[in-house]
Amino acid sequence: MTVRRTWWRGSGDLSWLVALGAALWGTDALLRAPLADALPAASIVFWEHLIIVVVLVPWLPRAWRAFRTMPVRARFAMAVIGAGSSALATVLFTEALTLGDPITPLVLQKIQPLVAALGAAWLLGERLRRGYWAYAVPALVGAWLLAFADPFAVHVQAVVAALLAAAAAVLWAAGTVLGRFVGAASDATPWEITVLRFAIGLPAALLVLLVGGGPVAVTTAQLPPLVALALVPGLLGLALYYPGLRRTPAARATLAELAFPLTATVLGVTLLGGTLTATQMVGLVVVAASVTALGLRERSRRPVVAAEAGLSLPGR
Repeated sequence: MTVRRTWWRGSGDLSWLVALGAALWGTDALLRAPLADALPAASIVFWEHLIIVVVLVPWLPRAWRAFRTMPVRARFAMAVIGAGSSALATVLFTEALTLGDPITPLVLQKIQPLVAALGAAWLLGERLRRGYWAYAVPALVGAWLLAFADPFAVHVQAVVAALLAAAAAVLWAAGTVLGRFVGAASDATPWEITVLRFAIGLPAALLVLLVGGGPVAVTTAQLPPLVALALVPGLLGLALYYPGLRRTPAARATLAELAFPLTATVLGVTLLGGTLTATQMVGLVVVAASVTALGLRERSRRPVVAAEAGLSLPGR
């Protein structure tokens, strides 16, 4: 009997594939920031979802069948993932890019694991041990340093941009927690949940657009970067991340995911004209180190989060 193998399967781990997917997320601002100068955030997010859903049409019937068999609570969680973690969070994140520099909103997303741990403790009953705060507090301090060029002279616009980025991180972290819940409460596969995430997010993104009064139509010149934004850091990033994560220990995956802030920072400085002050560089290092140390600790014999195995969706 011939055994068919997909290209990502093999004997070793696939840390490089996790890193590649995370690096693609880091290209987000390179495509999103120029679009945000010409289009409202809601218009960009609507077109992102529309393009991805068109690509995912062949998988929609199967995902819909999975949704119909879910318990009511799992359906509600799936609706929150699509409307909140996919549509609304991306609108908030895009708006943050228009108000702040092109680097900070991206790197602030590294606080997601901290928020997800708190959410899992509240919703899934996972226990946080006292050692958790030894990682959470430095990460939050680092996020503060990163968010403001001068952490002791904060301007209103910088505060709004940081709050929007942080709110997006919270919603994306909620998607991780609720994704675990849906995976535990139903038979839906990670791919089916991904398809449902964008399919539910599309009408939600349209509603946000209509309420805000933004334009639905885009120009022919804007369509190619919108397609690239939807398919490269969006769908392709997730498509590479999922199979890589399945064959990569979480400790290595946490390190590999540092390709995200690294790529975002390099591209932001070299191509988007972004700059980081000395205190922001310190904040970047502190956030990355704290989140990475937390991930490594969770693979030790004495983790600080007593977590049960479950489905984890990437924040993006």
